[in-house]
Amino acid sequence: MTIPIVQGVAISHSPETAYATYHGEASSDADPLHRKDGIFLDNNDNVQVLEERRPRKFQDVGWAIAFYIHLAFMLVFLFIGIANRGDGNWTQGGSHGAIIWLVTICGLAGIVMATLALSIMFQHADTLVQMALVFSVLTSLAIGILGFVTGSILMGVLGLLSFAVGICYARLVWNRLAFAAANLKTALVAVKANLGVLVLAYAMTGLAFAWTLLWMLGLGSSMEDNNAAFVFFLFLSFYWVHQVLSNTVHCTTSGIVGSWWFVPEEANSFCSSALTDSFVRTTTYSFGSVCFGSFLVAIVQALRALEYYSRDNDELQFLSCIIQCLLSCIQSIIEEITKFAYVYVGLYGFSFLDAGRNVIELFQQRGWTVIITDDLADNVLFMMSVAVGLATGLIGLFFGLFDSSMFADFGIDDAAGAAFGIGFLVGFSFASVIFAVVASAMNTVIVCYCEAPAELERHYPDLSANMRASWTQAWPDLF
Repeated sequence: MTIPIVQGVAISHSPETAYATYHGEASSDADPLHRKDGIFLDNNDNVQVLEERRPRKFQDVGWAIAFYIHLAFMLVFLFIGIANRGDGNWTQGGSHGAIIWLVTICGLAGIVMATLALSIMFQHADTLVQMALVFSVLTSLAIGILGFVTGSILMGVLGLLSFAVGICYARLVWNRLAFAAANLKTALVAVKANLGVLVLAYAMTGLAFAWTLLWMLGLGSSMEDNNAAFVFFLFLSFYWVHQVLSNTVHCTTSGIVGSWWFVPEEANSFCSSALTDSFVRTTTYSFGSVCFGSFLVAIVQALRALEYYSRDNDELQFLSCIIQCLLSCIQSIIEEITKFAYVYVGLYGFSFLDAGRNVIELFQQRGWTVIITDDLADNVLFMMSVAVGLATGLIGLFFGLFDSSMFADFGIDDAAGAAFGIGFLVGFSFASVIFAVVASAMNTVIVCYCEAPAELERHYPDLSANMRASWTQAWPDLF
């Protein structure tokens, strides 16, 4: 059996013996080692000066420059579009005024609902993990029934097939729900110890709100352009900015949780030094890495949006569905890799590619590749985001039914459908930015538990006991 090397120290496959080995009690002759990332660790002083050992080096600078150039171009383009298509009073009426009210109301409602959802998650982690799994299974059943009701036999068959597979999957992973809940609880405790990070999430939500509003108002008839490349660029810009905002929260939270894990005294207040230091590192030294990874995900999102936007041939609906499915799978793979890469970017300040390579090597050495593919806790965040999106979508639907001509200036006759789509997009996007705090905290907990389970036992014995007990239940043979 291969003994993994974690932070320069050989770790056994048992959490109990790992604690002793990690602190030198079972390996007294272990010398301090130098990892290739430049961090020195020994058995007695285990990452007590974590912040000082993070390299102060700008990473992926070219991607940061590209993002700023693109953003400057888009801002000029959007403001010119607003000036050319408005009448000087576009905030007072017409389609522009209706969109402003729609996005504003849906955005504010989304923020309130997402905040309430955070409070619910703090209190009912175990129940929500179970509900999320059941929700994913029942969603497939609902899609199948809807397919048969609407006469789409293929959608009905696929939905029922997915429902059957979902039932089997639920039975297979049911014993893992306790660990998913333990992971969620540990992440929530870390976030509660540093609630100032929610202010950052709200600030990024505000920027996302402003960007969405500006993007929608500034385009006008540009989306009717027959140049697919130009329309793709518009979608790419929209999603790239949103991804950068979301991943800025991700990396900042990872740095905070890392400090909370290794150096609790630096991350135990509303506006802790870990929060300010992590945010500064993310927006300066690591901002290029944030832009790089965000660009990869935004490309796939833009392709999916372009395919959906240009869908106008009923005979090719099946092919379009296949393309959407393939793009969705590609997006999921990229997001799975980037979310753990960003943990290392936030923890250690690596470049994006180095972070991805290092975190993959870590999980491979530990034999944890099966664990990182478990999205049971992430399902809770997705369920909550969908719930917020549907709620704000209903608000948008009400706007559309009340004013059937609200999109007349853009040549859109189905005001109710368009308003529901905009409301859902706004609510889902804003909720996703806020829930990125919890998501990144959960991912960081997994990485830190893989690297240094002894530190959790040392600083938070109750949480460690819960993680260990649920781990033994879920994967009794892995350690």
